[in-house]
Amino acid sequence: MPNVETMSTPRSALPNAFNNITAREMDFVTQFEKNWDSLREVMGIARPVKKEDGSILRTFTASVELEDGKVPAGAVIPYSKATVTEATKGEITLEKYAKAVTIEDVTRYGAEVAVQKTDDAFKNELQTNVLDRFYDFLKEDEHALGKKYGSFQMAVSMAIGLVRDKFKKMRKDISSIVVFVNTLDVYEYLGAANVSMQTLNGLEYLKNFLGATTMIVSSEIDRGTVIAVPSSNMVLYYIDPSSADIKKLGLNYVVSGETNLIGFHANGNYSTAVGESFATMGLQLWYEYADGVAINTFDVAEDDGEEGGDNSNNNSNDNSQGGDDTEGA
Repeated sequence: MPNVETMSTPRSALPNAFNNITAREMDFVTQFEKNWDSLREVMGIARPVKKEDGSILRTFTASVELEDGKVPAGAVIPYSKATVTEATKGEITLEKYAKAVTIEDVTRYGAEVAVQKTDDAFKNELQTNVLDRFYDFLKEDEHALGKKYGSFQMAVSMAIGLVRDKFKKMRKDISSIVVFVNTLDVYEYLGAANVSMQTLNGLEYLKNFLGATTMIVSSEIDRGTVIAVPSSNMVLYYIDPSSADIKKLGLNYVVSGETNLIGFHANGNYSTAVGESFATMGLQLWYEYADGVAINTFDVAEDDGEEGGDNSNNNSNDNSQGGDDTEGA
């Protein structure tokens, strides 16, 4: 019998000639999930939560008006008014992606460049797509706290203060706060300050800076905008792409076998002489309390060069270690 993958003869049962593709597929999914594990650790997000395809995701606002606790003996205890309101809802769905590498690219550049480099870029784009949608989701929330301030530093400080104040009123603990800022705003503020910017799979961030546990630096955030979210308010939802129903279609995506955030399959297409790669996933970064997010704005200087120079002189000593004194101000 020829060594061909069929419904009755899965790839895992075939000789070693197929192992290089299987290893590539497993490397893709495990590296993708390691990247997200690292990102969740940086942002302080708990373990991903599994959802079914088409599940409705919701955000809420919550408040309690406490009644007087001094109740006479035998009297009816008055209810404190608890209000929970649905603020936003969305749907998590399974998404499908594909890329192709031509035989000409492989013969011209070699498989390591044409295949591996594009696999790496594919992973990064899939991760960035999830983050970009989360940024848009944050920016569009009309229930978020916040207002306009005169400077970057004050906008950051007050964004942190606003979410801390909100969660204290909700009697909820905050272990860490993530602040999202624009790339140019941060570098303008830093100037020549000796601050170590860290990078994770193309994502730039600062740790313990200006009172933020983690400051995510992204060009997807509008200039003059600062967004603060407690880590405990963020959730990563996912759909497992390895369900039995999907396999009944003859679609056998390779998954990690643990938290299956993504499925991946690679094969050659002789009719077009390309190497095809297919990825499927349902990933949604979400937050629970809509009014547990602060979005502040501030004035951006017209002359970026001069303003950036002034900021670096004023703040290089105070902020080089990312001290928390701003938050307490």
